[in-house]
Amino acid sequence: QVRLVESGGGLVQAGGSLRLSCAASGTIFSINVMGWYRQAPGKQRELVASMTSGGSTNYADVVKGRFTISRDNAKNTVYLQMNSLKPEDTAVYYCNAAGVRTFSITANTYWGQGTQVTISS
Repeated sequence: QVRLVESGGGLVQAGGSLRLSCAASGTIFSINVMGWYRQAPGKQRELVASMTSGGSTNYADVVKGRFTISRDNAKNTVYLQMNSLKPEDTAVYYCNAAGVRTFSITANTYWGQGTQVTISS
């Protein structure tokens, strides 16, 4: 059983910073892509940033230059450093792990439970 546990959300003022962490636990052999998605009220879930096990990154245009994703493959952990936060960054942020290889024949995708990020103006 694979679990993703997020931490680091909270309430900050505009212009502030937050760092999200997500640790994957269970019998995991490898994780292809780890990333962060977010969902604001009334909106669809959207990709914020992702990173492959090889270090390739992908960012949503609206966070480029402000957010930085990183991961520790040995710890199956992914981080999201968020700077210069704006009220429009307010959302529930979800950790995602794709291409997770365990004892199962197929590689699966897992989601965290979500962590609230609220930016006040």
